[in-house]
Amino acid sequence: MNDEQRNGLFESLPKDYREKLGRPGEYPFTRGVYPRMYLDRLWTMRQYAGFGSAAETNARFRYLLERGQTGLSVAFDLPTQLGLDPDDPLAVGEVGRVGVSIATVDDMKRLFAGIPLEQVTTSMTINAPAMMLLAMYLLVAAEQGADWGKVGGTIQNDILKEYVARGTYIYPPQPSMRLVTDVFEFASREVPRWNTISISGYHIREAGSTAAQEVAFTLANAKAYVRAALERGLELDSFAPRLSFFFASHNDIFEEAAKFRAARRMWARIMKEEFGAQRPKSWMLRFHTQTGGSTLTAQQPLNNVVRVAYQALAAVLGGTQSLHTNSYDEALGLPTKESALLALRTQQILAYESGVTRAIDAAGGSFYLEHLTDELEKEASALIAQVEKLGGAVRAIEAGHVQKEIEESAWRYQREIENQERIIVGLNRFTVEEETPVPVMKIDPAVGERRATEVRAYKLNRDQQATNLALTNLKRAATSSENLFPYVLASFRARATLGEVAGALREVWGEHQPA
Repeated sequence: MNDEQRNGLFESLPKDYREKLGRPGEYPFTRGVYPRMYLDRLWTMRQYAGFGSAAETNARFRYLLERGQTGLSVAFDLPTQLGLDPDDPLAVGEVGRVGVSIATVDDMKRLFAGIPLEQVTTSMTINAPAMMLLAMYLLVAAEQGADWGKVGGTIQNDILKEYVARGTYIYPPQPSMRLVTDVFEFASREVPRWNTISISGYHIREAGSTAAQEVAFTLANAKAYVRAALERGLELDSFAPRLSFFFASHNDIFEEAAKFRAARRMWARIMKEEFGAQRPKSWMLRFHTQTGGSTLTAQQPLNNVVRVAYQALAAVLGGTQSLHTNSYDEALGLPTKESALLALRTQQILAYESGVTRAIDAAGGSFYLEHLTDELEKEASALIAQVEKLGGAVRAIEAGHVQKEIEESAWRYQREIENQERIIVGLNRFTVEEETPVPVMKIDPAVGERRATEVRAYKLNRDQQATNLALTNLKRAATSSENLFPYVLASFRARATLGEVAGALREVWGEHQPA
């Protein structure tokens, strides 16, 4: 079917149907954010990777890029996520274990050695110290000779969901929100192609929410970020086009596809009708998808290959802009090279062999899918209204409302599994007595001490007076209303470490203590 035939078919639909769905690439974007979707360009295949040292992770990046991956996605270890250096006593036993250890600009150089940052987009899953990791990345790009105006990528920078679903926060909510909006402001001027936040429903879903809760609490958080930026004095249409989103894809194919379509339509209406954004790009909900880690089982792990393929199909039917497919062994440990390659091949087979990319909105118009889309929108809208009644996302989080809703949903889900009301193949039905072992990747336990030694040497090889001055200036700026990004850049140029920069702000703002 050519474009003229598609337009004729669309015009033949009832008026209310046309208004609710729209054309692909047009408001309210139910059918996708681009007019021809995958007919013109496939989604970015962005496999999430990170473990041990920067050099080891760089080798994995190169391995995946050579085999057809089209974007990078960085997993950081827990000390990095919490703004701690590898030589900090609190980092013992965690360095490099669930992601790559990054503490210095030199580490960031090693992470991207031989990878031209003007030519590849990078997503970084980092939140509390998001500004710090983006600053290091930009310094490495500048050293490569890259023009910041041409550097593209995404930084998660979504602190609100950390308080409800993930726990890797550092500072109290208000100063944390300031860091978020400082990134918005700086990047809108200096790094215009950078997506300054990836508002994450993924971790909300992984914590046990329903599909409707995932949409509702994600969009409620997004509204809080928009309001914070507006209160800061930023112009809506200058930062709104760089907002991006991150969702999970679980096993119910049609519910998941409907969820993505409902989220797009809801966000378009929120931005246009509620906030008054003028640019169509400000109305678009562009999103990355990751298949559901919490759906993977340690029992019969090869079954996870099938789960991931179906979840990837749901994401593509829902119109995702980029996709990470989990490896089948992730319920047991970090992915091996072989399992990571199979996960990438899952996307490539879907893209090039399945035929699903030959239509713009392949499942759109299905009575069942459109019904699910409407129902999810209705349920999510009611949940957002509850959050708004409590004063918005920040107040609802501080009151524990969002956390309670997710916990109750997770409890119901677990009870359904225990009572066999929900069947998980290989877990509570179709089990086997003897499991076939699969290879598991192991992180060298000595990596922590090696990294601690490297960071101690880094601190010795610098002008300590210049470092101290830069950190003092950062602390002073933290007590004012100045944008902190230039001070963070100056601190890293003076060879401060991540732990020192994050620690300077800890001295001023303190740490968040949950009620």
